[in-house]
Amino acid sequence: MTTNRAIVYTEFGAASVLRQTEREIGEPGPGEVRVRVVVSGVNPTDWKTRTGATAMAPVSGEGQVPNQDGAGIVDAVGAGVTGLAVGDRVWLVMAAYQRPGSGTAQEFTVVPAERAVPLPDAATFEAGASLGVPAMTAHRALTVHEGAPARLAPGALAGRNVLVAGGAGAVGNAAIQLAVWAGARVVATVSSPEKAELARRAGAHHVVNYRDADAAEQVKAALPEGVDVVVEVAAAHNAELNLAVLRSGGTIAVYANDSSGGPLDVDVRRHMVLNVRYQFVLLYTVAREALRHGADAVNAALVDGALRFGEEAGVPFHEFPLSDTAAAHAAVESGAIGKVLIRVSPRG
Repeated sequence: MTTNRAIVYTEFGAASVLRQTEREIGEPGPGEVRVRVVVSGVNPTDWKTRTGATAMAPVSGEGQVPNQDGAGIVDAVGAGVTGLAVGDRVWLVMAAYQRPGSGTAQEFTVVPAERAVPLPDAATFEAGASLGVPAMTAHRALTVHEGAPARLAPGALAGRNVLVAGGAGAVGNAAIQLAVWAGARVVATVSSPEKAELARRAGAHHVVNYRDADAAEQVKAALPEGVDVVVEVAAAHNAELNLAVLRSGGTIAVYANDSSGGPLDVDVRRHMVLNVRYQFVLLYTVAREALRHGADAVNAALVDGALRFGEEAGVPFHEFPLSDTAAAHAAVESGAIGKVLIRVSPRG
């Protein structure tokens, strides 16, 4: 077999620009591995890149293969690669970053070895494809405050109070689970009773509907000492709430801003009084060492059973076949709650 089924787009636009084609199977070069993709994961970053809204480069002439995350089995190993061998189960992160042909919406992909992380034996491919961008972003957001550990582990956040905005989202869910595993007290904010239940299943100690008029008072009642770290998905929209609940020296780790949030206006004096730190988080430009720490911590949490997926963990799966990748993208773009996955090839 010299070709593999792949989804590509040759222009930016709606999900309809995605089409299935046959691509030649690449050979891994030095420092690279080839992976047979079993499951591909879809994140907001994937559809935003597809529309051109956050694309870092024009679409290549051969087309872009979408999706940053996935899980599969190492199929070939390039020169100089250590720690990975043919047959190893792996999860992928940032597969398509600066590599137009390496997205996971295809049967085989070639990626730098550092973007393929060993998948613990007890973890499913569905779980592996759900890690990547969400879990690594959550880990980074939880390790950027003053005195933060480089790598999360049990007890690493003991005594810390964490507020997770958007606790029913993929990053929010991972942040709740990782923070609880690391010993923090966690409050999550959501927008509905249904999402509140998902945040509770993730392990949040208290859940608040941010639309309530007394949302800040509810957070303060749950965390009377104040919040140390906010994992923030809507920085502009939640600015006032965050200021109301932060303790002195607190950090707001911003990894996104909702479409209705607009610009973030900072009241300098009020933030100065609290010695607030704003830390912006974009996984693609995070230092390699921090990414290694994140991958190690995520795997440790998986092994401990502290990072879970599925309905019972507040992450319902929505699965599509590779031929329906456009529908999968449309589902994420329309705000599907849970994890949207694409079945690329048979299990294992």
